Amino acid sequence: MKNYKIVIPARYASSRLPGKPLIELAGKPMIQHVYERALETGIKDIVVATDDDRIADVARGFGADVVMTSVNHENGTERIAEVARVRGWEDQDVIVNLQGDEPLIPRQLIEKTAASLLDRPEAGMSSLCTPIHDDDDAFDTNVVKVVLDRAGFAMYFSRASIPWDRDGYKANPGVMTTKLPLYRHLGMYGYRVSFLKQYTSMEPCALEGAESLEQLRALWYGVRIHLSVIDEPPGHGIDTPSDVARVEQLLAAMAAD
Repeated sequence: MKNYKIVIPARYASSRLPGKPLIELAGKPMIQHVYERALETGIKDIVVATDDDRIADVARGFGADVVMTSVNHENGTERIAEVARVRGWEDQDVIVNLQGDEPLIPRQLIEKTAASLLDRPEAGMSSLCTPIHDDDDAFDTNVVKVVLDRAGFAMYFSRASIPWDRDGYKANPGVMTTKLPLYRHLGMYGYRVSFLKQYTSMEPCALEGAESLEQLRALWYGVRIHLSVIDEPPGHGIDTPSDVARVEQLLAAMAAD
């Protein structure tokens, strides 16, 4: 695998789980588990990007490289763009955005996200998707769908069930099409630094606002996004208090292996 960089954006504020990166899981703060998943890739440039001294102190305590960022960022992409600027990374450098609430993410998915950009200089962003097999997921607006072209580049993202099988859905409402595959977008991203420089000057677009999907801003401005198709979604992340016990059990099982 060629060289790339990993940035772990971690903020303390969270409406559902304040201080989420510092939640203890199997004897370690969650941010440390995520950092250890990054270390498994063998990549040297791994940065924790945060706006909170508590997270920074903990991260430095287990040996992480930390960059303090602005408290005004609206999302992880903006935070990572600041890290790239502060570190003076080159336009063609590739960065994987490793979410700070994914302590079970497999190393292979980090590598796939990076490879999409390393192998395709025309791509500015990369991500992952997985086939949809369930009718409920196909029509659930919380499940983001993506349509790919023949080379694996995103044509569109939507909360609707796309591509829309006009005749099939008319005859069988609520039953997903079998004429062509449906893909669920997984929110893990890779970026080329040149894209991040563009992103900071991109005004939000109407599509992004209507669907509430920030990746549509990149498509609107002509940025190409390549997606790797994986068979199964990654390990369970942490969004609510009920997720904590489940993830602890899975981490314990991993340690036992």
